[in-house]
Amino acid sequence: MPETAGTSESLKRIVRFLISGGLATGVNLLTLYFLANVVGLWYLTSSIVAFFVGFVVSFTLQKFWTFKDHRKDIIGRQLVIYLAIVLVNLILNTALVYVFVEYMALWPLVAQALAALIIAFEGFFAYKYFVFRTDSSA
Repeated sequence: MPETAGTSESLKRIVRFLISGGLATGVNLLTLYFLANVVGLWYLTSSIVAFFVGFVVSFTLQKFWTFKDHRKDIIGRQLVIYLAIVLVNLILNTALVYVFVEYMALWPLVAQALAALIIAFEGFFAYKYFVFRTDSSA
């Protein structure tokens, strides 16, 4: 079956999504390490700051690079929806890890990896259809 332009762009978008998420996670971890171990900030304060730095990096990359949404007039609304999805995903992640460890007897690291895959899949579509939706996203 021949590859269409839409299929090619969809695959590129998925790759950009994964790279953006990986970069945001890396920034989060580096920020946490720097603040806690170099600056000497309390680890929980460092974690909160690192979460928000990672959040800004993630939102920016997803908006402008992954989904190529350059509209600036609706950034505020998009930020609120994006944050709501991130917070729901945090709760979902915690619940999934708990279920995988307590009821399926998976190792916590395996449980976290599986939960992250599920959330990445769900997150891609949530961001595509609810945050950065354009007429061509439908």
